[in-house]
Amino acid sequence: MDEIMLALQTLRVPIQQGEYDLHHLVMEALDQANIRYQHEVNVAPRCRIDLMCGSIGIEMKRGKPEKSSLMRQLSRYAQSDRISALIVVAERSVDLPHSLAGKPVRLVCLNRLWGIAL
Repeated sequence: MDEIMLALQTLRVPIQQGEYDLHHLVMEALDQANIRYQHEVNVAPRCRIDLMCGSIGIEMKRGKPEKSSLMRQLSRYAQSDRISALIVVAERSVDLPHSLAGKPVRLVCLNRLWGIAL
């Protein structure tokens, strides 16, 4: 998980990106770090996560995620036996628990990586 977090912390994403543009930029960062991943993986019925790096799931959100909706989504992912940890990549910060269903949860907040307050 630490290796993935380091790769994601290199991201410098322009503000006006679509969600799939963000997917591609994250995948490029993982490629640069030689981290293997799968894109849009079904982890349960009607439950597809943006990326999987081994058993670590990565979910990407543009803007400021709506916390209750994101928590429902992450909780579904955390129930999957295929997931050992979750990383959320979001443009804006959202308060997340440190774990869900006993699985670590981490946030990569892109506006913090920009070095400016938005």
